[in-house]
Amino acid sequence: MAGPAASGTVRVSTAELRGLLQYEPRDLTVSVEAGVSLAALNKELARNNQMLPLDGAWSDTATVGGTVAANISGYRRRLYGTVRDFVIGMRFATLEGKFVDTGGMVVKNVAGLDMAKIMIGSFGTLAAVVSVNFKVVPRPAAATTILFSFPDIAAAMAVRDVAIRGFLSPAAVDVLNPVLAAQLNLKGYVLAMLFNGNQQMMERARREAATWGAARELSPEEESRFWHSLDAVTPRHLEKFRDGAVVRLSGTITACGEAMSSADTACHAHAGSGIVRAWFSRPDAAARWLSQNLKRGFKGVIECSGEGAKSQLSLWPEPGPDFAIMKKIKQMFDPEGLLNRGRFYAHI
Repeated sequence: MAGPAASGTVRVSTAELRGLLQYEPRDLTVSVEAGVSLAALNKELARNNQMLPLDGAWSDTATVGGTVAANISGYRRRLYGTVRDFVIGMRFATLEGKFVDTGGMVVKNVAGLDMAKIMIGSFGTLAAVVSVNFKVVPRPAAATTILFSFPDIAAAMAVRDVAIRGFLSPAAVDVLNPVLAAQLNLKGYVLAMLFNGNQQMMERARREAATWGAARELSPEEESRFWHSLDAVTPRHLEKFRDGAVVRLSGTITACGEAMSSADTACHAHAGSGIVRAWFSRPDAAARWLSQNLKRGFKGVIECSGEGAKSQLSLWPEPGPDFAIMKKIKQMFDPEGLLNRGRFYAHI
């Protein structure tokens, strides 16, 4: 992900920090060290019927520290939010060798500056995350995924609009274009909706979905396989194409369809959140598509790319007005530019 990894004289790893520091199931809070895998944490939380619903590329193998540093989130972000919505505290180590503790172990924490938010998505350019405190959520009593297939993007988005404006509020509303759908042995523009709740909610979801079009409900095994396959698209693509690239756009949910219709490669949208991704085998094609959509008003980056392609690409073509503040924060934490030079999309 992000920019090229510059060579350094010292490598600092938190991979061996694998401790569960504190877990309060009744308070829905947990504190773990940065090297704990996200999968292992969720396995522990499942003992109390709880979860940390952070998914996305590499979520099966990612550590807590890596997930926070890269700000990874996936299909359930519409209902549950992103990393920023779950982090309630953090300990990080500065270049001066000092530990900084921010936040705490209570969900509604208002003590001091919320410095943990600065670390989220910083790709290790400011400090080393040592441990993270999360709020967690109960696992839903029941869940189901329902798929629809449409001949065009407009029809898919029309049903999307009906679903998100209704009472049911799906946990995930994702759209796959025909190229990506074919990779998962599906056809057309596929609208996938995940519903969480109790059995009564699931029955209502089935009834309402039947009025929206030809619906196919996935079995629990099919559901798990479908969402894991979506999470695996990026790792699989980069393994196949050495110079491949993944473009991530963010915009309004009403504009998702326009971005998707302009892609002639595999494309996917978190259509309830305004996030669109497209996968390219060549870096020049990725750059062109990103440029086209920046002109349409989207914000965007080359989220992932092969190491050989990074030097050919403008990974973050249009930093916003807050970039000046980012550079000042970098100067405060790392005035000599020692930490992960270039990792923040080759700008920091």
